[in-house]
Amino acid sequence: MQNIDQIIYPRWLIPVQDIDTPPHQQVLERYGVAVDKGRVLTIESRSSLSLKFHSDHITELAEHVLMPGLINAHTHSAMTLLRGYADDLPLMEWLSQHIWPAEAKWVNSEFVKVGTDLAIAEMIMSGTTCFNDMYFFPNITASRAELAGIRACVGMIVIDFPTVWANDADEYISKGLEVRDELRHSALVTSAFAPHAPYTVSNQPLEKLGVLAEELDCQIHMHVHETAHEIDESTARYGMRPLERLDQLGLVSPRLAAVHMTQLLPAEITTLAERGVNVVHCPQSNLKLASGFSPVNKLLKQGVNVAVGTDGASSNNDLDMLAETQSAALLAKAVADDPSAMNAYQALYASTKAGAIALGLETETGSIEPGKSADMIAIDLSDPASQPVFHPLSQVIYSASRTQVSDVWIAGKRLLEDRKLTRMELSGIISAASEWGLKIEAGHTQ
Repeated sequence: MQNIDQIIYPRWLIPVQDIDTPPHQQVLERYGVAVDKGRVLTIESRSSLSLKFHSDHITELAEHVLMPGLINAHTHSAMTLLRGYADDLPLMEWLSQHIWPAEAKWVNSEFVKVGTDLAIAEMIMSGTTCFNDMYFFPNITASRAELAGIRACVGMIVIDFPTVWANDADEYISKGLEVRDELRHSALVTSAFAPHAPYTVSNQPLEKLGVLAEELDCQIHMHVHETAHEIDESTARYGMRPLERLDQLGLVSPRLAAVHMTQLLPAEITTLAERGVNVVHCPQSNLKLASGFSPVNKLLKQGVNVAVGTDGASSNNDLDMLAETQSAALLAKAVADDPSAMNAYQALYASTKAGAIALGLETETGSIEPGKSADMIAIDLSDPASQPVFHPLSQVIYSASRTQVSDVWIAGKRLLEDRKLTRMELSGIISAASEWGLKIEAGHTQ
């Protein structure tokens, strides 16, 4: 009998291995996961595992679903400190008159440190094991993720105008590449180029990023086709829609994670499918900012990889990926006028495996498979809101809440145990965030 690090026995196991998994294979009952050296060793029946392996660390999850950790494919983690700062406004007014001025006044390395810690605590406690970030001071975000033990892809942000992080596009790219170089040996944190949006980054830096992405085998993370205003502005300025412009600049490829995509023509959906572009759907932020609806059902029908992200807490206003996944599924049905659009399994896939694909991490995370990192979460379905359990997968998507996330493992390390953080001191994180809130509020009223 082989000695291994740990064995986890849930009531139900949802491995999420392929988007086309047959219904009868989507949920396994009375199976277990053997974990050794931070990786999934095997998935087998309880009786089989008990005969093959011994471990001093066995976790029994009597009424739980064990599944891959959720992947937040688009967020701005440090913006937790601007949660609720300027609500109920359209995107460009929200950005130009409130968020950008606030960032110019307050954002520094300490802001990013405290805001990222708050975001990571919220994400781990709600079942997120990996996040794709776009913000200033990506070096700080990376260091906080490493310290907390969460997986992350930090964006090498690029914008034409100066900020506290850099003065021009060349400096943004240079500093981003320095961060990327610092992360080359990290087991948890990777990087991606993160030009903010077509309307904030000009042609020359975008073309340069396209070349660099190919040379360095690097993903590109960008807001694209978020609002009708963005489309109109691009047509007036460049004589073409943003996606066509990005295509001419060499960015429309499987490397691109295009965030929002609420304004799409049928021909553009075909282009996305043919080029292997990843779409990151942020339904709650789009609803709150009245930005529009991503045609998720049409994208899925053409084979486009659709992932899910929360966006930042300043426009959502939380980082709750379970709620985001439910919103994605429900909104897809309403937009398509079809109750079968984005079914429960497709929604879960979008928030796990599809996110890993969009981040270029599909060989490492996103599903529970032998050889992959043991990035997993347990959801307790014994809660009254999830009873009775006819279909565990449906309960996860349509009735479970983040308060039912009981345990979280990342690379085999248990970062949440029975709803308690094991590596982060929550009271200190909340205290530091509250101090920043008081400071920002005082400055706002002066």
